[in-house]
Amino acid sequence: MRLYLPAEWTSAPERLHKAGVPEDVSFETKRDIALGLLARALGWGVRPRLFLADSGYGNEVEFREELTRRGLPYIVGIRGDSVLWPPGFAPPPIPPKSEGMSGPARTRYRYGDAKPIAAQKLAADLPPTAWKSVNWGEGAKGRKRSRFAALRIRIAHGYSVGLAPGDEQWLLCEWPKNEKQPTKFHLSTLPASISLKQLVRLTKLRWRVERDYQELKAEVGLDHFEGRTWRGFHHHATLCAVAHGFLALRRALFPPEPSALDAAHGSARASAAPASANRHLPALQQGHQLQSSACGPAPVRWTG
Repeated sequence: MRLYLPAEWTSAPERLHKAGVPEDVSFETKRDIALGLLARALGWGVRPRLFLADSGYGNEVEFREELTRRGLPYIVGIRGDSVLWPPGFAPPPIPPKSEGMSGPARTRYRYGDAKPIAAQKLAADLPPTAWKSVNWGEGAKGRKRSRFAALRIRIAHGYSVGLAPGDEQWLLCEWPKNEKQPTKFHLSTLPASISLKQLVRLTKLRWRVERDYQELKAEVGLDHFEGRTWRGFHHHATLCAVAHGFLALRRALFPPEPSALDAAHGSARASAAPASANRHLPALQQGHQLQSSACGPAPVRWTG
């Protein structure tokens, strides 16, 4: 994990010194921090998995391209004003050089009168039959359900200067109940063969991340730190992370007894078989040792 320090901090040496920030810490964007953490995890031999992020990361073309270069499929949020080429769009051929012209081959496209469309408008113009109601999870008030539409599109970033259209990928649009128009949009490089239900389920895994973050604050006090030093914060955050990990592991091994409300809703928790009281926590793998450091791992600062 890493702590994000804004530029006003990293450009103030006296402030950094008073807080005990190490001298080698410099400003990094959240995108660079995320890519650095990914590189570290992949360097440890972690198997590439599906990457999920909100529009704060997903709207950055370079960030998405870097994920693809590293072999990571993704589902990332984008803003409604992101421009796209609609389904069925075929990129025009690059015009050949005129006879007798020298120099390198042309690399710019000419789109003529073709114009991309914003994700928001593309979704709003879909016929009613394009929208499907999907159950995607269980909550305190029962099943979570919304309307979704999925389209195969191409990103139109840089079309005005002749850049090539992006590779075909998914655009997942969500139109929540009681909203006048679609409000959430995601891009995904998952295979074209994936079902809508599966695409929605994987997209909504971010809900688990948000819930974990709320639990870190509410259950183990991540946001209760009131100190002013780098070391103090990292000690606090590390202990919170360990406590939350323990609670998550215990919950997985020993699920709580189903309540009457769970049973009434027919939730997955109510139907789960009770865990054996004799199950033990898994031991560390051979060669693994508990380690500590002066500062501990630095946490990511999630800002939505």
